[in-house]
Amino acid sequence: MKLQVLVLDGVFDTGLSTVLDVLTTANELAGMLQLDVARFEVTVVGMRARVRTSQGFTVPVARLANANVADWLIVPALGCKMPDVLVPALQRPDVRDACSALKEGAAAGSKIAAACIGTFVLAESGLLDHHKATTTWWLASMFRQRYPAVQLDDSRMVVNCGDVVTAGAALSHVDMALWLVRQASPELASLVARYLIVDSRPSQSAYVISDHLAHSDPLVERFERWARGRLADGFSLDDAADAAGTSKRTLARRMQQVLGKSPLSYFQDLRVERAVHLLKTSDKSLEQIAGMVGYADGVTLRSLLRQKLGRGVREMRMNE
Repeated sequence: MKLQVLVLDGVFDTGLSTVLDVLTTANELAGMLQLDVARFEVTVVGMRARVRTSQGFTVPVARLANANVADWLIVPALGCKMPDVLVPALQRPDVRDACSALKEGAAAGSKIAAACIGTFVLAESGLLDHHKATTTWWLASMFRQRYPAVQLDDSRMVVNCGDVVTAGAALSHVDMALWLVRQASPELASLVARYLIVDSRPSQSAYVISDHLAHSDPLVERFERWARGRLADGFSLDDAADAAGTSKRTLARRMQQVLGKSPLSYFQDLRVERAVHLLKTSDKSLEQIAGMVGYADGVTLRSLLRQKLGRGVREMRMNE
């Protein structure tokens, strides 16, 4: 399998290294154990002759040439973690050239994989339009607003949609690389994961800091403060909109943009989050905790907790 890793100036060091380390480890283990798996032929390519990582290290690259079509073009993240630096980075000439190269590669038959901020580069190319995708959780709001044609599911760690694969935040580069190895050999991917001590992580939702996302938008933050004070009470969209100082329609639209959820869905998530916290930190029974977070009985709460667990298992199977 031929893979080209497209490295742009300011590449996220950890992302690039983990992709290369997973693929190198796969080759080493396949050879050592004499597995019948074709070698991963990895080439690091760039749009310019000189590329530096976000930490200032020089990366030796070959100029990207689509004449030698790769099976996969891989786009690691840029080291731009916040919107104020990411937006101008996406306007750079080398990034625009990379977008054109990705479209040419896709037209020539290459499949595309991108992780973390690399998903923004891929989205800039238009190749994610009308595709399901994921991205780094803390920039999901920006992603939704910038690329409304993409069907974003930022709860997922890895999303495979046709000839395009996307992965979530930071160390999801490992998950993406293991996914690529799994396409050649599930056995080898399992061995690599065990060798590198990588647990299965089908969802980003366990790592999301909801407060961080909510506090990035004043309106959503006002709704969150109201919701946390009302968990034991019934939900009212009218009261929620009044507390946030906006209309019901505007609140629903902003919640979808920032968190990808409806006000009611987020309210229910906060209830479950609080219940889990109390289960871990108090000696109260499930019945008592259910009442504290607004459920009539422990049966309902237990069902919601099981649904949450079941969703994680389903996502794990979808990513295999």
